[in-house]
Amino acid sequence: MNIKRWSNTSIAALFLVASSLLSVPSFAESEEKQLIDPRNDAYQQQHPDQYHSWKSTSESAVIEDALHEDPNMVIMWAGYGFAKDYNKARGHFYALDDVRQTLRTGGPQDENSGPMPMACWSCKSPDVARVIDERGEDGYFEGKWARLGDQIVNPIGCADCHNTNSEKFKNGEPELALTRPYVERAFESIGKPFDEQSRLDQQASVCAQCHVEYYFAGPTKAVKFPWDQGTKVGEMEDYYDALNFKDWTHKVSKAPMLKAQHPGFETWREGIHGKNKVACVDCHMPKVTKEDGTVYTDHKVGNPFDRFEDTCANCHTQTKEQLHSIVSSRKAQVLKMKLTAEKQIVAAHFEAQAAWEAGASEAEMAEILMDIRHAQWRWDYAIASHGIHMHAPEVALEVLGSAVDHAADARTKLIRLLATKGVTEPVTIPDISTKLKAQQALGMDMDKMNQEKKHFLETVAPKWDKAAEQREASYQ
Repeated sequence: MNIKRWSNTSIAALFLVASSLLSVPSFAESEEKQLIDPRNDAYQQQHPDQYHSWKSTSESAVIEDALHEDPNMVIMWAGYGFAKDYNKARGHFYALDDVRQTLRTGGPQDENSGPMPMACWSCKSPDVARVIDERGEDGYFEGKWARLGDQIVNPIGCADCHNTNSEKFKNGEPELALTRPYVERAFESIGKPFDEQSRLDQQASVCAQCHVEYYFAGPTKAVKFPWDQGTKVGEMEDYYDALNFKDWTHKVSKAPMLKAQHPGFETWREGIHGKNKVACVDCHMPKVTKEDGTVYTDHKVGNPFDRFEDTCANCHTQTKEQLHSIVSSRKAQVLKMKLTAEKQIVAAHFEAQAAWEAGASEAEMAEILMDIRHAQWRWDYAIASHGIHMHAPEVALEVLGSAVDHAADARTKLIRLLATKGVTEPVTIPDISTKLKAQQALGMDMDKMNQEKKHFLETVAPKWDKAAEQREASYQ
C-alpha cells in the first residue's frame, strides 16, 4: 500500500465528505429540493420591468383611517380587533408594514404573547410559502403571530404568485403557481384544480390566494376557505352556520359574529367582469408596450383609471370621464346602502343589549342573535370586497339589501320582546359620532393599546429585522 498516495488522495476525499456533512447548506440547498427565495430583489435582474413596477406600489404611502371616516364600524366590530384599528389597503409593498403596525396585532413581547395567531401573516409575504415548504403547514400555523416574526420579513411579491424555481421563470416566462397548499385544496373543493384551469382562470386564482374570504380553523388556527357549499354569500353563511362557527362574540349584543375578510374573488366571479372572463390582471396589471416594442405585465397593482388606455379602453367605448362618472354613481349607491344597513345593525346591537339587561333569556334571544349575525355578515361581505362597486355593483346592492332585511327582522322581534319585559321607550344609543367617541362608548383603552404598539415597534420588531438580515445573508 502506498501510504503517500493514500494520504494525498483518500484523506482529501474523506475531508470533502466530512465537510459536506458538516457544512451549512446554501439557500438553494440541492437540485432535489430548491427552497423558495422570498426576496423580491432577487428577481430584479431577471425581470427588471416587473420588479420596478412592483416596487412602485410603495407610492401608495398615505394611510386612510376607515374608522375615522365611518365610526359606525367601531360598534359593528365591538369586541373584535377591527374596532381598534382599520385602515384602507395600501400597495403590496406595505403589506408587512401594515400588519406590524396595526393595533389588531397588538404589542407582543415574546413568541407566546399577543392576541393574534400565526395565520395573520398568511397573505402578507412570500416567506409564508417558504416556511410552509420548510416546516409543513402545522409547523407554520401553530402558535401566536409573534412566534415567527423574524421569519416573515419580505412583503407580497414574486414568489407569492410564481414558481420562481422553474426553468420557465428563470428564462423570463411568468409561470403562475398557487404557493399555499390550503388554496389548492379550496379550488379542488369547487371542482377547479389549478392545474386544470385555463390561463385566464389561473391569473384570477393566484390573486384569490389573498383577495378572498377565509377563516381560521382547527387547533392551529389554520387558514381555510369556506367554499365547501359554494362561494356565494348565502352558501358560505350556511357553511358557517352548519359548523356553528363564530369569529367572536359581539361585546354589545352578545351575538355570535362572522367577520368577512376580503371576498374580492367571490364577488368578481358573480359580477359582469368575471362572467365575461375579464380577469384581475386585465384591469389591475395590464400589458405595457415599451418604446423598443417589448411587452411586459405592469406589477403596479392599483386603480385601473390610472392606466385607462391600457385597461378600461381595451373593452369600453366610453371616454375616461364618462366611465368614471358611471363608476362614481355606482359607488355612491353602494355607500348609501352600506350606511343604511349600518344604521339598522348598530341599533339592533344596542336593542339586544337592552333586552339582555331587561332579563331576556338565551332561548328568547337565539333567533334574534342569528338575524343580527346574518345581517352583519352580509354587510361585511359587501363592504370588505375591495372594489365591489366596480366588480359587481348589483351583487353589492342585493347583499346589502338582504342585510337591511335581516336587521329589520331582528329589530321587529326585539321591539316585541322588550315590550314583554316592560321596555316600551326607544333604546338610547350613545354618542358614536366619531371614532374616539365610539371606542370610548365601548370602554376601550386606546392610550394603552397605542403605547403597547409603540413599545413593540421600537423593541421587538427591530430584533426581527436583524435576525432576518443575518439569515438572508447566507442566501445565494
